[in-house]
Amino acid sequence: MSLRTTPSVDYVEDVSPGSGALPPRAWYAASDARSLSLNGSWRFRLSATAGAEDDSFAEEGYDAGNWAEVRVPGHWVLQGDGAFGSPIYTNHLYPFPVDPPYVPTENPTGDHLRVFDLPSDWPSDGGAVLRFDGVESCARVWLNGTELGEFKGSRLAHEFAVGELLKPGSNVLAVRVHQWSAGSYLEDQDQWWLPGIFRDVTLLHRPVGGAGDFFVHASYDHTTGEGTLRVDSDVDGRVTVPALDIDVATGEPVTVAVQPWTAETPKLYDGVLVTDGERVPLRIGFRTVVLEDGLIKVNGKAVLFKGVNRHEWHPEHGRALDLETMREDVLLMKRHNLNAVRTSHYPPHPAFLDLCDEYGLWVIDECDLETHGFTEQDWRDNPVDDDRWTPALLDRAARMVERDKNHPSIVFWSLGNEAGTGRGLTAMAEWIHGRDPERLVHYEGDWHCRDTDVYSRMYAFHDEVEKIGQRLDGGTLRRRELPFIQCEYAHAMGNGPGGLADYQELFEKYERLQGAFVWEWIDHGVRHAELGYAYGGDFGEELHDGNFVCDGLVFPDRTPSPGLIEYKKVIEPVRIEGDRANGIVHVTNKQDFADLSALAFEWSCQVDGETVESGSLAVPALAPGESAEVKLPEPPADGRGGERQWTVRALLADNTSWAAKGHVVAWGQFAVGARPLPSFPATDRPVPDGDRITLGPAGFDARTGALLTIGGVEVDATPRLDVWRAPTDNDDGAEWQSDTRYGTLWRTLGLHRMRHRLVSVEAGDDALTVRTRVAPAAREVGLDTVYRWTSDGERLRLTVSVTPQGDWTVPLPRLGVRFGLAEADRVEWFGGGPGEAYPDTGKASMVGRWQSTVDGLQTPYVRPQENGARADVRWVELGGLRIEGDPEFWFTARRWTTEQLDAARHRTDLTAGDTVWVNLDHGQHGIGSQSCGPGPLPQYFLKAEPAEFSFVFSTTT
Repeated sequence: MSLRTTPSVDYVEDVSPGSGALPPRAWYAASDARSLSLNGSWRFRLSATAGAEDDSFAEEGYDAGNWAEVRVPGHWVLQGDGAFGSPIYTNHLYPFPVDPPYVPTENPTGDHLRVFDLPSDWPSDGGAVLRFDGVESCARVWLNGTELGEFKGSRLAHEFAVGELLKPGSNVLAVRVHQWSAGSYLEDQDQWWLPGIFRDVTLLHRPVGGAGDFFVHASYDHTTGEGTLRVDSDVDGRVTVPALDIDVATGEPVTVAVQPWTAETPKLYDGVLVTDGERVPLRIGFRTVVLEDGLIKVNGKAVLFKGVNRHEWHPEHGRALDLETMREDVLLMKRHNLNAVRTSHYPPHPAFLDLCDEYGLWVIDECDLETHGFTEQDWRDNPVDDDRWTPALLDRAARMVERDKNHPSIVFWSLGNEAGTGRGLTAMAEWIHGRDPERLVHYEGDWHCRDTDVYSRMYAFHDEVEKIGQRLDGGTLRRRELPFIQCEYAHAMGNGPGGLADYQELFEKYERLQGAFVWEWIDHGVRHAELGYAYGGDFGEELHDGNFVCDGLVFPDRTPSPGLIEYKKVIEPVRIEGDRANGIVHVTNKQDFADLSALAFEWSCQVDGETVESGSLAVPALAPGESAEVKLPEPPADGRGGERQWTVRALLADNTSWAAKGHVVAWGQFAVGARPLPSFPATDRPVPDGDRITLGPAGFDARTGALLTIGGVEVDATPRLDVWRAPTDNDDGAEWQSDTRYGTLWRTLGLHRMRHRLVSVEAGDDALTVRTRVAPAAREVGLDTVYRWTSDGERLRLTVSVTPQGDWTVPLPRLGVRFGLAEADRVEWFGGGPGEAYPDTGKASMVGRWQSTVDGLQTPYVRPQENGARADVRWVELGGLRIEGDPEFWFTARRWTTEQLDAARHRTDLTAGDTVWVNLDHGQHGIGSQSCGPGPLPQYFLKAEPAEFSFVFSTTT
């Protein structure tokens, strides 16, 4: 085939999937056939348009010595310090005119060159295949001057036969990659638009008689305990499984007793597919997936998905992930009790699925398809309802299924995400059902369930989910007969998500509700020298959706967020509840398949948060769904008269592949007796002395009643009523939400700029009373606030009484006092910890004695917002003060004000000041997940109503 010197770019806007590539086939990590990785440093030239350069760069002998270099796998916009363009983030808006299949003339195009030699022992017989595992969004390929073809489908594998073109040395591989193509209309997936060769490029030797495509069918009969194995292969051969004594020809079934594969018990058998020219290792998991009795069943049992949506992301390399990063994701999921992952919104790197097989995760494998931007024109011209695009859709479905079909972890094939409805999706579903009837088909956009095997929704509110569980939701007859999952819920953007426990209660109450997948796994922050992590708009994009791309359970560096810690607690596989009256702990196995033999249980007894005694607890190896009552020992004697409680933990009894012995899987706490509240007689009286008033250990400003000192501790700013918090992403909500967005109403009302009017300062016989009115400018509503100070000579008690005035139509963000300390660093407290907690995110908050620094109390959300509140605090010590609460309270401490936190857009905007600002809160409004879901449930509202609360101050030195 001769080179064209006049560039033709018609293929870029062709709706077809491409030309020249081989039919898709099963992926496997390795065999005894040779392979050569072509990853590494490639020569690179960037052009502004698709046709700016001719094809001569693909010729042998072309001099690319003055070209730049990029790393493959990689995205060119994340390399070169901005010299190669910048990332673009949009949620669903196409960053180019919607004019399918056309794309702008301004179309960044990267020419890639790699010159390579074959190893000296490269086989001389057989053929060779060049494999691309992922290129965004359209690629045209040459080898040694011969064009191989072009392809679209960014997150899908493409192979080309190249055996006759190879030579021993100086092979020239040329790849032209276009950022925009017709395929871009099918890839509008709420992520950064990142062009490049971002997955592996590999040369595979194909020996004479080598394996072709093959399909491992490994079913399990739960009634007999037997598995049936049949491996269909394009090339005849034999299959051996030594542990099962199997040696059988391809295409022939064999039935033997096996241990089944599940996400809880991921038993894999090592086998080998042997053809005349190749040995391919197999990892076989026996399991059967069916839709039966209106439920998703695996191996005869209904499953409950405790899942997450996972985009591929690395803060420096984008979607170019290495094996260890993938493994880190899987290990984090397992250690936090997740059992399922939806590969939103494209098939992942195939090595990730190997890890899901190995460690045990249910998988919804999703096709590389989303056309969400067409919603802006009411889905007009949507490709999935245009027959011209159907071959491309079927190609994408086939490349997903054929590549991934041998993974036991995959229980659903998903047609894609947010692509409306249409004939193309029906064609995909029909093809998948025909090719692989042993799995189910998922698609959320099909609310009538015409093409799917499950009723799937995203972000349905709690009340609707309960109606669906009760089968009171209506819909077509077919839909009413299907199980329900939330393929996306609990939008994990910023502080949150709230309401997880309330959802989980519904999932466990109604059998039709078979679980859900949190959106999403990781914040897609791009590491940035000045900003810390960048998000949408930080690269000057014309259109962007801000930090909506940072909505994960782990931060960009994969540090677990408080949301992941909360999710772990909510979905823990063992329920531990206490009966303090009878000294009994109730233990329930909430797993679907495994008993509790892998766990050890231990108890501990705490007095005022400190463990005074502990021991092991004998819990039977309960079968799934079983419960037992276990008697606790007598509480140890303790003469301190403090607050006593039990803590019971379920731990791994031995090392596993995903966590070490002693890893905490589940825990429960319950009180033995009530907490003694702080109290003392008000024996001291205020003593005026010029411009100061002394009361016990404290000094006040006589004119304003402001607290100045306690003992030797200087108070930079007196405790004053505070109702404002820097709104979270979930407070502000999304503009398309149907329920009330209180974050915007708070700001409209002026709660961020409350004014404090001093009414009176009254020095009485036993108290100093300061009366104020706190209200926003331009509004008639207000909060009459009384501060009453008393003392016994050594301690100081502040009682705050709040009475709302006017018609308060919104809840308050917070209710408490804020004050400033000149110095504070180390913090110790008795209460909930170790991390933050809010009214609807507090299940993971364990009562105990905790220590931190002021800086360590901060939660590093990519966009700064309210964070770091510790809940159920009995007392806290910082800056030389001990503060006890009546009742328990929330506290936060920061080196910047709430107003500064509110104004910041990145963490680097926050600069530590000379004052540590402390909030002691009687109440906090719930968090919810309104950034793309429901706001807080009504029971978590902080209503503006009369309240009274107290704090007792003393010095620690």
